[in-house]
Amino acid sequence: MTDTTSTAPAIRFARLPRRGVLLGFSALRLASLGFAVAILVPALFVGGSRSAALTSPLWGSAIAAAFVPWRGTPLIEWVPTALHYAWRAATRQTRFRARPDRPRPAGTLALPGDAAALRFLVDPDTGAAMLHDPHAQTLTAIALLRHPSFVLQSPDEQARRVHGWSRTLAHLAATGSGTRVQILEVTLPDAGRGITGWWETHASGDSGAWVVRQYEELMTTVVPAASAHRTLAALSLDLRKARPLLRQSGRGLAGAAAFLKQEMTLFQASLRAAEIQVPWWLGEEDVAATLRTAYDPGFGATEQATAKLDTAGPVAVEEHWGHLQHDTGHSAVLWVSEWPRVAAPPFFLHSLVFQPGIRKTISMTYEPIPADEAIRDIRRAKVEYATDAAQKARLGVIADLSDSVEASDVVDRERALISGHADVRFTGLVAVTAGSLEELEASVAEIARAAIQSGCETRRLYGQQARAFTAAALPLGRKVSR
Repeated sequence: MTDTTSTAPAIRFARLPRRGVLLGFSALRLASLGFAVAILVPALFVGGSRSAALTSPLWGSAIAAAFVPWRGTPLIEWVPTALHYAWRAATRQTRFRARPDRPRPAGTLALPGDAAALRFLVDPDTGAAMLHDPHAQTLTAIALLRHPSFVLQSPDEQARRVHGWSRTLAHLAATGSGTRVQILEVTLPDAGRGITGWWETHASGDSGAWVVRQYEELMTTVVPAASAHRTLAALSLDLRKARPLLRQSGRGLAGAAAFLKQEMTLFQASLRAAEIQVPWWLGEEDVAATLRTAYDPGFGATEQATAKLDTAGPVAVEEHWGHLQHDTGHSAVLWVSEWPRVAAPPFFLHSLVFQPGIRKTISMTYEPIPADEAIRDIRRAKVEYATDAAQKARLGVIADLSDSVEASDVVDRERALISGHADVRFTGLVAVTAGSLEELEASVAEIARAAIQSGCETRRLYGQQARAFTAAALPLGRKVSR
């Protein structure tokens, strides 16, 4: 008798690398310890223990900053972020106010911060709105994605769709155009009008029948937790890396738009293997409504609401150390710092995606790496791990098991690359939005618990909420710096 049962493909992520300059210490921690030694040693030679005691606040603070953690990170590592935030606050760069008396130039987006430099153009053939970042030299198009249920599929079908998505990323890496993909899963609390409206229209039979009563009781239970889900994909072309390829399509922004249309067609075709459909690429009004809704949760409550890209930005934004206040909402951005390190099914994010009653946007940014660049990065990492192990052995420092696990992850990465898989840099962000600060803190706590149930760990991006919100909540395909 043959066993025909199938098991779902298991996924395991590598640990977040924590390589340092020397013995696992970062440059900032080494500088802090060096400052402490530079104060303590001369004090001992000049005045003995009395001078050491007098200077203890200096060298003691430096040592404490190198070893005492706050929010899982040594205090000294927070210094650059805190100084940059303080400088921006002192120069009033943490505040944004729309200026209706000063109209913006045509073709620009009314967004705060460094996103204010974005320009847009509408492709006459597809009607898609393309966003151009003149500073980062990128051109981005946004697609609406539709896909059938994944969790309810058989393990074989799940494996086939996962393989189809992996081939899509491998194709992007093979082109060498530096195309980056951002997937956004937008979840909006819903009043359940779709469920109740359908029942009111299609209900038939005796209202007192047992089946009718059971269905109405089910609706009463489900409607309060109902949510509307929308999936978007931002395809961002790196104009610098794709410069040799752009010459075939023409010069200037018109040539870049023509080449991006080719990438859009290939991307849409490759998604079919994963059973993902692209009904259309978002036009100007669709992109404007998406941006406006992110900043103003109340926008779009009526069907008559319309938006234009030149006025789609927020009216007011106030950045704080741990959250962002904008128009009618408060938001906080979390970084997924750790992914499941044990075997997990492909739908391991189910608890996080379907957390009810919370307005959130889950952003996954994939940056495929060309094979030659990935090989160089792997070799560099192997040399660094070997050098660090040799230094610890020479100094008699006991090696941690985490070091060997990270080195083994690098070998697994090299083995997968040699087998023909694409190497990808990816970053996960979660933007949580609520109507008040109290509701926001409660929602963030629920999202953190849901992430733990999914096998992930999250950290709030203190001191950089404005840039993080632009990268997490808006489909702009922005490069994420960690």
